[in-house]
This record gives sequence, structure tokens and C-alpha cells, in this order.
Amino acid sequence: MSRGHWIRIALAAFVALAAPALAQERVLYDQPSQFNHIVVTERDDGLRTLRFARGGARQSAVRVADPDHLELRYSQVVLVGLALCREQRRFLVVGLGGGALPTFLHRQYPKAAVDAVDIDPAVVEVARRYFGFRDDALLNAYARDGREFIESTRAPYDAIFLDAFGTDSVPPQLTTVEFLRAVRRAVKPDGVVVSNLWGPGLNPLYGPMIRTYQEVFEEVYVIDVVGTGNKILLALPRAEPLAREELAARARSVSATRQFRFDLGAFVEQGFSHHRDKAAAERVLRDP
Repeated sequence: MSRGHWIRIALAAFVALAAPALAQERVLYDQPSQFNHIVVTERDDGLRTLRFARGGARQSAVRVADPDHLELRYSQVVLVGLALCREQRRFLVVGLGGGALPTFLHRQYPKAAVDAVDIDPAVVEVARRYFGFRDDALLNAYARDGREFIESTRAPYDAIFLDAFGTDSVPPQLTTVEFLRAVRRAVKPDGVVVSNLWGPGLNPLYGPMIRTYQEVFEEVYVIDVVGTGNKILLALPRAEPLAREELAARARSVSATRQFRFDLGAFVEQGFSHHRDKAAAERVLRDP
């Protein structure tokens, strides 16, 4: 059997362990779209979940009555990136899902502009209809291709969160060196790019993805999301070498000041790596 076949088997096993069975949830929406098969379910405790296949990995999980709750651990860990941008005035989230992350950012930084982009118009509508996502003067969702949106942006962002997933992987066009160069142009020199990736056990391109980020950015850090297959990559368009202890202290200060319900510093302490050296054996991903 091919490596890809075994990766799919491993991913299916991981999903079976990580996601509650659909039989335990009430189905609110189950329809194909142009890009996905969108399934929205609700548990008895009010937690609503978005998947892109029946029984698939959870793309988003939201308590509509409690928008300050971030259910999925990776959506908490990505906020470590806030410790690496000097200002918090403009945020971009690529991959809307149920809107948990942009809604949280909007509530915590009510004077900041938050743009969210998703290629699937049906996902944007589902976020509004079932997950309590509400556009306003500073929070906006766009049904557009994330790469095209970034390539056409003129006003740079303080933090860019890349969280676009299909059923089981990041779209290939969002992994290449050409795309990441556009991302670098779209982020401020004192800003940060935060990317949610599957780790090497589930992602055969993990090594090349890290190598590609190294080709474009001066610093690349990775935070393990303990208990999951996720890795959170933090990329800086400047030289700023940090030890685990310093980043943990900065992250802890953010979550304490903002009174998050979780300690960002603990996430750094539990799993931190600084990818200084470029692995000669790994290739740089490029557009076809």
C-alpha cells in the first residue's frame, strides 16, 4: 500500500478518537457545497460542531451562547502568536470555519479590524446561520479564495492566521514558497504569521512545509498542541531569536492581561521548538 493510503488510515483513526460520534449529536445541517460536504451538529450541552464530511475531523466547535469559549485546543494555542506582534490593530484569518477564532479576536480586541476569508460561500453562510458569526464595521467575512485575497491586499496585517483546511489537509496552493512570499508582503515587519498544520504523523508534507517557511521567513517556531495531531507554526519576517522561557513569559502576559480562560505560557512550555537549521533533505514547495 502507498504511504498516502497509510496516512489516510492514520488520519481516520485519529479523527475517530478526537471527534465525538455523530450518533451522539443532533444534525442541524447536512448539505454538499461547491467545495465541501458541510455537516453541522449540536450536542445536548449546546456545543455546535462543523465538519466537512460525515464523521470527519472537527473544523470548528462553538458554544453560540458563550463566544469567549474556544473548544478546540489548537484554536487556543494559535493565540500565542499575539505575543509576537507589536500591535493588535489588524487581523486576518484565512479559513473561517464556524468563525470561533475571528469572533474571539473581535471580542478581545474590539477596536481592531478582523477580516476572515473562506473560499466556500456556503461555509460563510453556515457560520452566520448556525454559529453566531455576526459581521459589523470591524468584523468582516469574505467568500473569496484566501490566496487571491492575500495577493491583492494593500494594507498589511499585524497577525495573519492561516487555518484553511479541506477534508484532511491544507490546500496545496496555500503551502508554496510563492504563496508565502505574498503572505510576507501582507504582514507588517513587526507582525507574525500563524499557521495550523497537521504534524508529521498525519502529514507527509510536514518537513517540506517547515522548509518552505524557512525559505521565506527569518524565524520559524513550532508549538505542539498536546494531545492532538496539530502543530502551530509561528513565522516572523525579521530576526528575533527567542528561547522557550522568553516566549512563554510573553505569551503568559498576553493571556493574563486579556483574562483568557487558558494560560498561553503553558502551551509554550509544553511543546516548543525553534527551527533554526534548514534540513538539506527537505524540498521547498513551489507552484506547479
